[in-house]
Amino acid sequence: MAKKFPLHPKHPERICWGCDKYCSVDALGCGNGSGRTMHPAEVLGEDWYLYGDWGIEPDDDGKNVRPDGH
Repeated sequence: MAKKFPLHPKHPERICWGCDKYCSVDALGCGNGSGRTMHPAEVLGEDWYLYGDWGIEPDDDGKNVRPDGH
């Protein structure tokens, strides 16, 4: 099962959002040699999850989502 994914993290620039590891930007664990993957809020704005077909639903607290609503 995938980890919870925060809708609005406090400091998204400190984390790579490219997989379920959520590594620190200075310790990327995937080893693919690429740079950090930005959080969708950094690219699309705070309401990023309201538009498009992400296949996600916010948790009851409205702070996190899980893929496919799981």
